[in-house]
Amino acid sequence: MADYPFSPALRLLRWTVHGTFSILLVVALAGVARQGQIPQVLGGILLGVFYAAGIVIEGRLPHFGGPTHLRLGRAWLVLITVGWAVLALAAPQFVWLAFPLFFAYLHLLPLAVALPGVAVLTVAAIMAAAWHEGQLTTAQVIGPTIGAVVATLMATVYKVLDAESEERRLLIDDLVRTRGKLVEAESDAVRLAERERLAREIHDTLAQGMSSIILLLRAARRDLVEDPATAERRIVEAEDAAKENLEEARNFVRALAPPALQQSSLVAALRRISDSAVAGTSVQARFEVSGTPVPLPAVYDATLLRIAQGALGNVSRHSGAGRAGVTLTYLDDVVMLDVYDDGRGFDPSETAGFGLRTMRERARALGGSLTVESAPGEGTAVVATLALPLWEAP
Repeated sequence: MADYPFSPALRLLRWTVHGTFSILLVVALAGVARQGQIPQVLGGILLGVFYAAGIVIEGRLPHFGGPTHLRLGRAWLVLITVGWAVLALAAPQFVWLAFPLFFAYLHLLPLAVALPGVAVLTVAAIMAAAWHEGQLTTAQVIGPTIGAVVATLMATVYKVLDAESEERRLLIDDLVRTRGKLVEAESDAVRLAERERLAREIHDTLAQGMSSIILLLRAARRDLVEDPATAERRIVEAEDAAKENLEEARNFVRALAPPALQQSSLVAALRRISDSAVAGTSVQARFEVSGTPVPLPAVYDATLLRIAQGALGNVSRHSGAGRAGVTLTYLDDVVMLDVYDDGRGFDPSETAGFGLRTMRERARALGGSLTVESAPGEGTAVVATLALPLWEAP
């Protein structure tokens, strides 16, 4: 079956025209057959066969609806018109075949050519009927004229509907393409977000853990000869840190909460990492809680823990501090995490490393904020503030 490039309404019109032509041709053949006009019968059959052959051939042509198909269709219409004219002069029964030809003209020809063609065809039908009757009557004029007007109006309406249908189809195609692009862009955004998330997790956990292990092993090497007991303790601490790092890596795959929070509270986890993050360095860390602790959603616990890990990692690696402190403060409507040190400090307006950007993004993801107060030679304070969920507020 041909894949017609026309709307359903226009296809219905086409097959209605073909059906009307077939019915009128059968009626005409029956009329001339009753009168024993064999040549006219044979001519009518030949016209019908040629008409049907054109319909069959057009459905098998490649590039249906293209320029070649249109040229062949117009040539077919000319031959059908000539055949109709011969039969209309031979027998009056064939005159009414002009009606479906009106539609064919309006469908296959440009409007500027189709309308004069329909007018000529109408006049030819009127003159053929008058020639057979031997006189021109009002009925002979009104019949073909009304048929031409009706055919013109119907074809025009159907063309307008077809144009609107094509416009809607193009709009739907554009919408489908746009939706596909949006889906692709959304997929890219999801992949980038996941990549960013993994980068943050690795920076705040594995990277910090590996730094702690390196510092502990370096301290153990220094104490290996003069203080073997201390060196042994450092090695044990490094082994524990390596185990925790391994568990962090496994949690990336399982997308679980941080190991430090799986079997303990946020307060206990922060107390533990405050000691382990600076182990093997000369930094003395202190952890404090202010206010009354309240339960927080797991994502809040994880975010505050990751921010503390990132900030303490910066203290141990970059600050050169002697003392550091971590304070978790519970107020009526917010929870605050302060990580401060008395190290060398820096200019926050000129230094914006990946770690600080990651901590700020973590806070913003929960509607919070992160501020950094520092100056060269004056230490550093990192303050994360998260609004307590309404259902958690005391």
